[in-house]
Amino acid sequence: MVTKESKKEQGDTAEARALAHLQACGLTLVRRNYRVAGGPRMRGGEIDLIMRARDGTLVFVEVRLRAGLAHGGAAASIGAHKRARIVYAARHFLQRYAATLPPCRFDVVAIDSDALTWLPAAFDAEGG
Repeated sequence: MVTKESKKEQGDTAEARALAHLQACGLTLVRRNYRVAGGPRMRGGEIDLIMRARDGTLVFVEVRLRAGLAHGGAAASIGAHKRARIVYAARHFLQRYAATLPPCRFDVVAIDSDALTWLPAAFDAEGG
């Protein structure tokens, strides 16, 4: 009997695929599934992957999976509220760097069906 993968299993598989791709491109894993509780008007946030680039840049990665390109595809599914939650979690993570903050960026790995697209610097902390 063939069972359909749960949404969580599909997400875990997508994250593992994104991680393998980024590592093959020279990034190293710092942390996976970093979660932080929310503030007064926010549910909190999660960062799927925190990576370090060869130049020392800390890379906060959102992995998105969609079965197809309907509704704009995986990359288009990251709205302003989701970006704000990622930035919130990143700021919390960066509190450990008291003296000197490393350079940082927000990347997206979009997986539409079987196509994987890595979007470095997909958005910034100002919401763009």
